[in-house]
Amino acid sequence: MKQKILILGASGLVGRALIDELSDEFDVYGTYFSKLTSLPADKQFQLEVQQLDKLKKITNTINPDIVISCLRGEFNQQLKFHKELGRIFQNTNTRIYYFSTTNVFDGDLLRAHIETDIPIAESDYGKFKIKCENMLKEILEERVIVIRIPAIWGKDSQRWTLIKESIINNKVIDVFSNLVCNNHLDVLLAKQLRFIIENDLKGIFHLGSEDIMTQGEFFEQMISKLTSKKNLLLYNLYLDKVDTFYFSLNSNRHDLPSSLECENKDIISYLLENGH
Repeated sequence: MKQKILILGASGLVGRALIDELSDEFDVYGTYFSKLTSLPADKQFQLEVQQLDKLKKITNTINPDIVISCLRGEFNQQLKFHKELGRIFQNTNTRIYYFSTTNVFDGDLLRAHIETDIPIAESDYGKFKIKCENMLKEILEERVIVIRIPAIWGKDSQRWTLIKESIINNKVIDVFSNLVCNNHLDVLLAKQLRFIIENDLKGIFHLGSEDIMTQGEFFEQMISKLTSKKNLLLYNLYLDKVDTFYFSLNSNRHDLPSSLECENKDIISYLLENGH
């Protein structure tokens, strides 16, 4: 019998990729806010982040073995939502996979960070994600698996669409020349999470491109393959300083096979496939 997976936020970029990747081996259900998913009608549920009673009803109906949270929404409401989610599954065997972010380290941009580093955030977003990570760990202990990710790209991602529109409209794109980042692909992230789930791996994961480069360099490489137009990029200094800052995730784990790793050039090549 297939394991049941509930994807919270299944209509988003990551959620859609997860549906495509997991539906063959798992019994997949999902929630959406306003836009329907590709799941059958009886396997998707409209849910807003403040609807805690509806969350209970949905989880009771499905009784999932695995819950993946890639929800978006107002921070305080999300905290309440995930606290309720933790309580619902506190005394069960259900595993929760929680998507977090590079922003949990945006209070220390002097280096890239590994999984064992203690998060320190300056932004409200980063602080909220740290609170959510810690709260879920407190309630669920090792049954919550934290997946921290950088900027996610996909063929139908908003950031990729904006780049193509900017080229068509000769609109300048602002980039930082001194902010070192890594990036990731929606489809590869979904494959990595599938491997993590199937092998019941625990703890915190930093998933992203193996290499890092400045935001400016990444956009240069991407745009040079799309157009011969010059001067589309406007270079800025992060924090108006000439220092190099690192908004990137490193990993000290070696769980994933090399076939599930990528570099920034692989992300760009994938986006450019099939006439982009």
